[in-house]
Amino acid sequence: MELTDDLLLRYSRHILLPEIGVVGQTRICDAAVLIVGAGGLGCPVALYLGAGGVGRLVLADGDTVDLTNLQRQIGHDTAAIGENKADSLACSVRAINPEIGVQPIGQVLANAALHEAVAAVDLVVDASDNFATRHAVNRACVALGKPLVSGAAIGFSGQLAVFDSRRADSPCYHCLFPDQANEPEMRCAEAGVFSPLVGVIGAMQALEALKYLAQVGEPLIGRLLLWDGLRADARVMKVPRDPACPVCGPAAIQTG
Repeated sequence: MELTDDLLLRYSRHILLPEIGVVGQTRICDAAVLIVGAGGLGCPVALYLGAGGVGRLVLADGDTVDLTNLQRQIGHDTAAIGENKADSLACSVRAINPEIGVQPIGQVLANAALHEAVAAVDLVVDASDNFATRHAVNRACVALGKPLVSGAAIGFSGQLAVFDSRRADSPCYHCLFPDQANEPEMRCAEAGVFSPLVGVIGAMQALEALKYLAQVGEPLIGRLLLWDGLRADARVMKVPRDPACPVCGPAAIQTG
């Protein structure tokens, strides 16, 4: 798209960065992103990607806003209690940037609907809160060759990684966390979560997504960032692709 004078002014602080400039911002404005989850992580991701100028955002969440969400899910307000989270977050994003397209999907994406949504975008951000969804999103991204920015947060700890199965040096989510049926997992409702933590991890997911779209910097591929909020300590671990992975390994790709 051609950046009008108003858009040049709106995104001027991006354009002033020599790594981004008009070319990088145009790439961002031409992109479409699917955000799976409109909760603690999805709120900052959507708000920053919307403010940053991503041309089309698709927000998917089948849950409704609850009073307990408002401690950390900054894309919703008290008046939105009872509303679908995707609809509520879409309104918040539009209020920040009416120049972009925002499509809420008020349901859990699965099977054909998930594949259709992934196929229609340039990048996927997994801001969900359960292993089943993360693995389903990962499988769809691998099958369709879409980059995936994955984040998770619980208690005072968070993690972040970027996957792109088109790159030889990239593992997939399954390489890090093999899919195990009925695997135990902690939820915020049971274990709690420190309010700013989801903002930290969600903002870093938005950072990685915008970098990828603008084609600047080095994406967090083949690495897993672990953030300890209590100690303000970040560790980055190298994570190779698993050649025997049933999702992204050679055998799986040939079968697919």
